[in-house]
Amino acid sequence: MATPAQWLQGARPHTLPAAVAPVLAGTAVAAHLDTAVWWKALLALGVSLMLQVGVNYANDYSDGISGTDAARVGPLRLVGSGAASARSVKFAAFGCFGAAATVGLALAATTSWWLVAVGLLCIIAAWLYTGGENPYGYHGLGEVMVFVFFGLVAVMGTTYVQTESLAVGSLLPSAYAATGVGALACAILVANNLRDIPTDREAGKRTLAVLLGAERTRALFAFLVAAAAIALVALAFVTTSWALLGFGYAVAAVPAVRLVLAGTTGTGLVSVLQSTGLAELLYAAGVFVGLLL
Repeated sequence: MATPAQWLQGARPHTLPAAVAPVLAGTAVAAHLDTAVWWKALLALGVSLMLQVGVNYANDYSDGISGTDAARVGPLRLVGSGAASARSVKFAAFGCFGAAATVGLALAATTSWWLVAVGLLCIIAAWLYTGGENPYGYHGLGEVMVFVFFGLVAVMGTTYVQTESLAVGSLLPSAYAATGVGALACAILVANNLRDIPTDREAGKRTLAVLLGAERTRALFAFLVAAAAIALVALAFVTTSWALLGFGYAVAAVPAVRLVLAGTTGTGLVSVLQSTGLAELLYAAGVFVGLLL
């Protein structure tokens, strides 16, 4: 039986900035439009965090039973290491998805019922990333789905539940914010998959990094970090120059890019993962403070 500390490690807390950042950015846009509803922002944060932890446990379960975690480099994998049974990790994943669905229903009930369909898509996408008979994460689509769900859906959804508007004035800034946050969320996954190229290739897991190769994956990481900067400038153009406070993300992102482009491999990329997660959080926090000002 896994210890509480091992369960916490298995939840991969270093990935949680990818859940917090979209809610910060989406709420920032709503606040700029004077339509922020703080209790809804907190509910959105709860949904995002539960989905993130749920997908982490789901990946642990699916990769563990398929054997792709047998030689994994990086944080503890509960199933792959034998610290917890596959059944218990699967139940933990479903428990998190259930909690996210419950909170999401409250948001839908107070906003619009079509959000239930969006929430269901999020849960299905979270499970099928590495689960099911033909997981899309094994076919180079992980980054695309992260951009869609932890970028576009999470940021624009957070804005919508507070503004309850699909007008261009709210959609455009939230789309720019979503693009920047989504690009950095993708960069986290790219760094993770870059680290795992040798073991994923051996296990037959065809991630985008495996398909592109190490050098092109490193270039993709740098491109995503730069794309976040371009999106930030666009956001500032349609809102306020204070949004440029989001450039504080460079403090963590620039060292990460240097390490990736320098050819760092294996455990050396663990620090890149942490730095990129921090960069995403700094990006969203800067946007949040800037748009509040």
